[in-house]
Amino acid sequence: MNLSTLRQDIPAGLVVFLVALPLCLGIAQASGLPPFVGLLTGVIGGLGVTTFSPSKFAVSGPAAGLVTIVTGAIETLGSFSALLLALMIAGVLQFLLGVARAGRFITLVPGTVIKGMLAAIGILLIIQQIPVALGVSEGNDLGTMLTGNAFSVSLPAIAVAATGLFILWFWTTPTVKNSKALSWIPGPLMAVLFGCMVTLIGGAFFPGMIGNLTRIALPEFDSIQALTGEIERPDWAVWQNPAVYVIAVTLAIVASLETLLSQEALKKLRPQNPPPSPDKEMRAQGIGNLLSGFLGGLPITAVIVRSSVNVSAGAQSKISILIHGVLLLVCGLFFSNLLNAIPLASLAAVLLYTGYKLAAPRLFVEHFRQGAQQYVPFLATIGGILVFGMLAGIGIGLATQILFSIYKSHRNALVLTRYDDHFVLRFQQNLTFMHNPRLKNLLEEIPENSVVIVEHDNAEYIDPDVKAVLADFGEGARKRGIVLNQWPVKLAPA
Repeated sequence: MNLSTLRQDIPAGLVVFLVALPLCLGIAQASGLPPFVGLLTGVIGGLGVTTFSPSKFAVSGPAAGLVTIVTGAIETLGSFSALLLALMIAGVLQFLLGVARAGRFITLVPGTVIKGMLAAIGILLIIQQIPVALGVSEGNDLGTMLTGNAFSVSLPAIAVAATGLFILWFWTTPTVKNSKALSWIPGPLMAVLFGCMVTLIGGAFFPGMIGNLTRIALPEFDSIQALTGEIERPDWAVWQNPAVYVIAVTLAIVASLETLLSQEALKKLRPQNPPPSPDKEMRAQGIGNLLSGFLGGLPITAVIVRSSVNVSAGAQSKISILIHGVLLLVCGLFFSNLLNAIPLASLAAVLLYTGYKLAAPRLFVEHFRQGAQQYVPFLATIGGILVFGMLAGIGIGLATQILFSIYKSHRNALVLTRYDDHFVLRFQQNLTFMHNPRLKNLLEEIPENSVVIVEHDNAEYIDPDVKAVLADFGEGARKRGIVLNQWPVKLAPA
């Protein structure tokens, strides 16, 4: 660690903290739990998981993708304390999966699916944050706005968000990048500071107007004792309930998958050399979820949104993530009044900009230029996530990619090339009965009085059904005046 690294990590940690804080509180509220539960989960992810994680940039904490599982589990088990026991068991399972080196299987996920997941997250961020940037009243989302139902916007919120977006864009221009005084300050931090100035200074001169600007609402805790008094403990008595173990397995699988996919996606944004071990990451996440379950928190995963913000803010090491965890703890306990000066519109601008970077138009153009085998699974992943959710969308993307790969492999297994009246039939791989339709179509293209040469050195195995098709063609070739060379099957003497 050197001074230049600290100068980059400290501002990055501040930005990640400012982005993570409302997300932690919002996820807890969406799960039907007190906001401080989300705050506690963010602290455990920022400090506990980061300590054991091999990644320099992956930020862990509560994930929006697990809200549905959490709410369903609480309903099934009857209490949040019962879910905490399931979460502890899930943490143990994750750790054991890491010991068994199950993380290596994440390399089977194709790049189109990972990029599609990133783009879908970016689109979801934009959809979720547009109403916040417009200052739309609580309870109205983008769907309500598009259907024409009555809603009201806030001009101060629009001004803060628009200015924040301008600041973020301006911070990418050569004017700032070439300035030694400004280049080390991340644009997201400046956007948030501008929002704070609006609420503090504007509130003093235009209280009626700025008073309608929605801000962070952080619960107040006077001390550690006050916080610990609100923490819920696991219900050890429900260990005999089979549903606890079903939910634990579900949490372990879903959290591990989301973490490892986020880690793979993060490699696209900021490569590390050597790349972090997925098995070590799973063990770190397992420790985090074990602690979170014991201390009364939510399920933890590596979150690509916060991780991408961390990278965008210029983080160079784990210090930025640890700083964000410490700030969540300290500010949640002692500085809630200061944090409540931050307008949500400023954070919306940061997230809108992050979403745009994840789903940049050039990403779609690149995939279209690479052909259907790339852009169809890419779009299928995005559409699946937007319509059916994260896991279902990933599954749809994987299935689409597999079908395309099978189709391409099937098409390229047999190649027929013509040289005047000579035809060369190449077997590029082992052939099974599934290649029969393609083989028959190619053989039908061979006219009478031709010479057919077969190159089959690459095919170590030829299915009996394929041999039968070749034998039938060979028997009829004599009557059509077709000469066969290097024919893969023996034919009956003439």
